[in-house]
Amino acid sequence: MKNKQGIIVAIIMSAHFVAAFAALGMPPFFGLILDKSLHSEAHYLAGWLYVLPIFFTAISSPWWGRLADRYGKKRLLLRAQLGLAGSFLLAGFAPNTIIFSLALSLQGLLGGTFAASNAYLATVVSGPDLNRSLTLMQWSARAALVTAPAILGLLMVVESPLELYRYLAILPLISALLIVFLPVFPEQPKKIKIAEKIKGIKTVTFQQIHFLQFVFIFSTVITFPYFIQLVKTYSDGDSIALAGFLFGLPHLVYLLFAIPLSRYLGHRKLIYMMSISFLLLGVSLFAQVIFSSLSAVIIWRIIMGINMTIGFVGLHMLIAEVVNSGNAGRTFGWFESNSKWASVIAGLIAGTSVQLYDLRAPFLIGGFTLGITGLYLTVLVICRLRPNNS
Repeated sequence: MKNKQGIIVAIIMSAHFVAAFAALGMPPFFGLILDKSLHSEAHYLAGWLYVLPIFFTAISSPWWGRLADRYGKKRLLLRAQLGLAGSFLLAGFAPNTIIFSLALSLQGLLGGTFAASNAYLATVVSGPDLNRSLTLMQWSARAALVTAPAILGLLMVVESPLELYRYLAILPLISALLIVFLPVFPEQPKKIKIAEKIKGIKTVTFQQIHFLQFVFIFSTVITFPYFIQLVKTYSDGDSIALAGFLFGLPHLVYLLFAIPLSRYLGHRKLIYMMSISFLLLGVSLFAQVIFSSLSAVIIWRIIMGINMTIGFVGLHMLIAEVVNSGNAGRTFGWFESNSKWASVIAGLIAGTSVQLYDLRAPFLIGGFTLGITGLYLTVLVICRLRPNNS
């Protein structure tokens, strides 16, 4: 049975990776697409286009989650992959910014593969196994973020980068084909409490998890849209591929350390570690704009990656405690919606702050937000989350 579960998790990871390759890999190059393919000089649109699919995912995820609980997780997972394929095709043939914006909106409205994949996995595994599966799913997303910007950066030399979407549409179709052959598992709903005991921590509520997830996603995503442009100001060269590699470096760190850290955090005070990681992650964002040499950026991107990994693994452990197969669609739908709303607000603030100030503004905002939250977590640990000795 364990071997069968492992095979299913591997298939879901693979399907999510190939679908996420385009969805996560193309947005860092929206500025280039606006310039070379859509012939638009409104560079501030890069940040706003970045959030369009995220905005519609935030709206649609709870709805798709309820439908998944009602009609089956596998059916809704297939729907998400096919929705991505259709939106990618439309993007690839977009003649102007309006149609491209429509394609990105449909990507968010009809996609949602990450939440759909997690909901299906919750019917296969539970408890600690689900926590490990969530870490592996995030691993596949980080793998896409590591490889896609670098590979797509090499392909951006084509006359119209937008046309790459036409070929990338094949990837979610491959994912759908893999998912067709997966089994459907019976769901066993069980009643859960709003607060659960977690590794010596007194209580962790849904509200606390949502808050931590929102701040964490907001503070990291706000740096994404303009990182490549920022790095190009640090270098005498004009290598988009190098900038793409540096963009993916924290996610490469996740790939290397997520599984070992998930074992480490499982035996230590989780909230204590998360408070430290939030503070150090905030420091790393400040440092990337204070120290403007490429060598310094590499060091701080690695530090960012380590603490980002701790943050993700910690959130996965908390979420796994409040999910079961019966409510997985709704629960992951709401967590996905929360995550996407954080990304929407991050993208909008990123675009606005760069327009009003400069490329450093998103990093300073993200670092400040993480620092305040890290201090809040520290106070929370000291004052409220006492070790449970009972």
